[in-house]
Amino acid sequence: MLQLWKLLAPIALLCWLQSVLGDDQVVLSENAKLSNETLLWGPYRPNLYFGVRPRIPKSLTTGLLWAKVDSFTEVQNNFRHTCEQHEGMAGYGWDEYDARLGGRQTIHDAGNMIDITTEFVKIPGGSHGGSWGVRVKGKPRKDAPEHLISSIIFYAAMEGFGSLQVNNEENELGIEGTVKMEGSSNELGGFTVEITEGPETNLHPPATHKSYASKPLDRTIVASLQVEDANIWQAKPLLFQHMKTEVDEMISLYGNENAPPPWQIFTIANNIREGNMHFVQKVFDGAFEFDIAFSSASAPEPQVAEAISGAIKSTTESFSSRFSKVLTPKAPFDKSKYQAFAHSMLSNLIGGIGYFHGDAVVDRSYAPEYEEENEGFWEETAEARQRQGAVKLEGPAELYTSIPSRPFFPRGFLWDEGFHLIPIADWDMDLTLDIVKSWFNLMDEDGWIGREQILGPEARSKVPQEFQVQYPHYANPPTLFLIFDVLVDKLQNGAIFKDLTDPLESIRSAHLQNPEKAKDYLHNLYPLLKRHYFWFRKTQWGDIKSYDREAFSTKEAYRWRGRTPTHVLTSGLDDYPRPQPPHPGELHTDLISWMGMMTRSMRRIAETIGETDDAKQYQGFETAIVRNIDDLHWNKKAQTYCDATIDDYEESVHVCHKGYISIFPFLTGLLPADSPRLGAILDLISDPEEMWSPYGLRSLSKSSPNYGTGENYWRSPVWMNINYLAVKTLLDLSQATGPQQQRASKLYTSLRTNLVENVFNEWERTGFAWEQYNPETGEGQRTQHFTGWTSLVVKIMAMPDVQKGGRIKDEL
Repeated sequence: MLQLWKLLAPIALLCWLQSVLGDDQVVLSENAKLSNETLLWGPYRPNLYFGVRPRIPKSLTTGLLWAKVDSFTEVQNNFRHTCEQHEGMAGYGWDEYDARLGGRQTIHDAGNMIDITTEFVKIPGGSHGGSWGVRVKGKPRKDAPEHLISSIIFYAAMEGFGSLQVNNEENELGIEGTVKMEGSSNELGGFTVEITEGPETNLHPPATHKSYASKPLDRTIVASLQVEDANIWQAKPLLFQHMKTEVDEMISLYGNENAPPPWQIFTIANNIREGNMHFVQKVFDGAFEFDIAFSSASAPEPQVAEAISGAIKSTTESFSSRFSKVLTPKAPFDKSKYQAFAHSMLSNLIGGIGYFHGDAVVDRSYAPEYEEENEGFWEETAEARQRQGAVKLEGPAELYTSIPSRPFFPRGFLWDEGFHLIPIADWDMDLTLDIVKSWFNLMDEDGWIGREQILGPEARSKVPQEFQVQYPHYANPPTLFLIFDVLVDKLQNGAIFKDLTDPLESIRSAHLQNPEKAKDYLHNLYPLLKRHYFWFRKTQWGDIKSYDREAFSTKEAYRWRGRTPTHVLTSGLDDYPRPQPPHPGELHTDLISWMGMMTRSMRRIAETIGETDDAKQYQGFETAIVRNIDDLHWNKKAQTYCDATIDDYEESVHVCHKGYISIFPFLTGLLPADSPRLGAILDLISDPEEMWSPYGLRSLSKSSPNYGTGENYWRSPVWMNINYLAVKTLLDLSQATGPQQQRASKLYTSLRTNLVENVFNEWERTGFAWEQYNPETGEGQRTQHFTGWTSLVVKIMAMPDVQKGGRIKDEL
């Protein structure tokens, strides 16, 4: 009951304010404040297996490390901290997670023979974003020895201005009972952090060496360090450096022949003192459990430790209840065997949301070569990039974002984000809009947003140096505009879902329940959207006039900048085949399609907020783009859409590589149900010798000589984001009157089934969602734990079974 009251209290406050003041604006303002506070804390260090921090630059940061400590030679490699590829995991991630409440994560650490569970919960109250707690549990796996010795280390550090100290009296033998820290900062106010001893069932290694007398392992060891802010993120190297001193002292004292056992020797010093970073170590024999409790001093009931158990239970119940109402899997995926999978995919998408702050590496030299106007431009731009002094650090900036992959891509990617937010928008629209706004706040005065946000040294540590620099003339698919379409759709449909059992519903859907609030959001963001849109038109334009191309409009053509003979990284489709050699007269099918989608979205936004003159202008652009897609890119002989280039005779010619790019007008919803091109597109995607596979649509046609060649990144594998667009478009066509309606319905049903079944089967087989899937075997490949856009499978599962007459009003 206490937990329920704590969740209901903010809502009760709103009702009271409304009844007393009778002013909807007061309620909206208070909702915005509560929304921000419920999202202040989180596991916002998604590159770690577990690390909590607030959405505040230079503040309290925490993390968890652990290792099996039964071998002198393997300990260093056994310590887990940052998520890594192929580190001996049998799977890991959030079983259930809600950004406003918390959730449960399970880490199946086969290499360390233990399953780690972190149950993170938020407990609202006070004026500084509330409190939180986490229950850390370890359970030996079936293949573990009878006595599995594990070392667990939690750390807390204060960056910037603020204080953090351990309140326990120093004891050379270690701490008995709870470790207590106290700290404060301007943004957080006062707070405490407590690390409990855990239940009596916790066991510790026995005394088998005389060194145990001076450092008994049934106590908790605490070491305090003073660390430069710039180095705090390097907790693991700092720990090893500190631990090495202890190891050397023990070896010096006892010698190699009489050395203590590894669990005794690989320990930190008992050294509580002034510092801004504190390591807390516990050593267990077998299963274990303990709690970490952060209590805000401004909260009315700061005893978080006692509230954790109840909060864990209510959070689990709340997640399951909301999922069953918001993203209910439809037949044939409504069976119980899919439930844990669906919960996990959404939870890891939301649990992958991180907060990043720091400087970025940018080349603002605006070298004339970057205009890419000359033949052989890729060689000129390569030389320009090598010039000294062009690259500088900018910022700091901050970003709130859902990342593609915790081990491999733990940072913000612009075109990934729009796909990530499609399922999140159903779960929590206000969280979604918060992330969208965070991205647009990164925009420069010209309208550019860097396609990859590598903020600060911690983020850069995961990126090869040659990929760290961002260029203000490089674009990326504008997928965030998919989310504006979602918002406008929901506002226009009017049937706003309300989960009356969720006390946070008025916060999650405040912009939907109060359309004027949504219009204010769009109106406030509109100048940035407009600037970004016209930046695209200015920097990514394609040349029609110079080559006497015949088209409805002489202006609506587009070309990606950043092209090389082997890649167009800016397109997102990296190594997908393009015309050879690159030419400044190229026109790209996918980019003009994205521009069509973006223009349509801008028109709808302008209509929604009453910018009628702008809406008319966008309508003109949209009409011209749709007409030019056919005029410039449709190839009658190949019966598909193709990129265009300039041949040796200075003539415009098509270069057709059947696959994702050749169906982009279809994918972006620019082909109406009665389009004469639609039949040929459906022929292409349904042909097993072209794009169709039992596991989803191939990125490149099987008939292409480039199929499966070279890097083979976008030259055969099945990608979930593009397949989602295909499924979504097929669903729309199945519910619209037209000559291809029945065929679209059948293809929708088959493709939806193939995609979900394969991702599910691979998740069960490997424990992971994957970046892409092999079109011949269905096997997941490349990056593991790719719970970004692969999590769109949850949205696909929630789509209707049209073979049984299912319909849906709001499906993007």
